[in-house]
Amino acid sequence: MVEDFIALYVKKLVSEPEKIQVNKKELDTNFYEIEIVSSAQDVGRLIGKDGKMIGAIKTIISGSKAKDGNSYRMIVKTQ
Repeated sequence: MVEDFIALYVKKLVSEPEKIQVNKKELDTNFYEIEIVSSAQDVGRLIGKDGKMIGAIKTIISGSKAKDGNSYRMIVKTQ
């Protein structure tokens, strides 16, 4: 559910939405890593100035912790 939201939201931010991949890995009980893979030119858009964009996405995702009890770590990578 969270990874679907991230994929939908991130695809609206970037210039090449077809290259976006969102992967979710369970690292521990109730702890997941969400990996966003994008083209090199879109990484700056995802991170934003001073990390404000990725910080905002993390804030939204942290709100889901109250609902499902899971914690998330986000990583942005290039293809």
